[in-house]
Amino acid sequence: MNCCYRFVFSLILITVIVLSCSFVSAPAYSLTTSIIPTTAEDFFKLGIEKMLYGNYQGAIQEFQQAIEQKHDFAAAYSNRCLAYLNIQDYQNAIADCTQAINFSPKNAEAYLNKGIAEYRLGYYEAAIADDEQAIALKPSDFRAYYNRGIANASLEKYQQAITDYNLALSQIPHTGSPLLADIYNDRGLARLELRDFQNAMLDFNRAIRLNAVDYRAYFNRGCACAKSEDYPGAVDNFTKAIRLNPSDGSTYISRGIAFHRLGYEQAAIADLLKAADFFGYQGEKVAYEKTLFLIKTVQKQISFKVVVS
Repeated sequence: MNCCYRFVFSLILITVIVLSCSFVSAPAYSLTTSIIPTTAEDFFKLGIEKMLYGNYQGAIQEFQQAIEQKHDFAAAYSNRCLAYLNIQDYQNAIADCTQAINFSPKNAEAYLNKGIAEYRLGYYEAAIADDEQAIALKPSDFRAYYNRGIANASLEKYQQAITDYNLALSQIPHTGSPLLADIYNDRGLARLELRDFQNAMLDFNRAIRLNAVDYRAYFNRGCACAKSEDYPGAVDNFTKAIRLNPSDGSTYISRGIAFHRLGYEQAAIADLLKAADFFGYQGEKVAYEKTLFLIKTVQKQISFKVVVS
């Protein structure tokens, strides 16, 4: 998915899905370490406690113990799925959510989490199907609409994605929710792909007002400016993005190209060299080589301008 220039790799920064995936049947108390777990419920509660402390591998082991004692323990499967999601083991997450659904067909969280795992693996159609199941079970949950929108955008169904983002915005509380900025940012990206620059800018502006320290919205607003040939605006937004995240090579490339469009060739090359340094240090070989090619292209154009003048 390209934003500003076809000869540069992707300039749109997709928001990572941020979801409040919740526990299923979590206990109202902690199981103290002095108690030796013996029942499936004991192991389950201990698994939840380890989840709360970020010990996902330990939680998986406890949920396994619970399942061994109670084969149809749907909540244990559902929460182990969530633990697998947190360690990016998406295949096992799908397997556990499938089992949770088999034992508890009305478990909306299991459908939601299964959809996340499928999305992460690039199974967008499957993710959409599970998001729709979650919506059918819990139509007031904004997360399923948002996730379906992300998956539709990945399939380049941008108008459908916008519809989903609108549905998510109609369900999410508009006060105090940290996810509002992400939804506006993603809706702006879909509108940008549809070349609806004016409304894309409005969405990025909203995202920035809600979260002024998220460099992604400045980056995307910079792309919108560049697509509208507002290169000074692009430079300004990419500069703000760099201040918030100075180690992102793609932003230096984007600002470098904007400088090049404005005729500020030395500034352009300086940014492209910084980008190459970042990509080289991070071991991103393809990005590094493309950046070097871009530097040579700009240098040739500078030489051509000197000869012509």
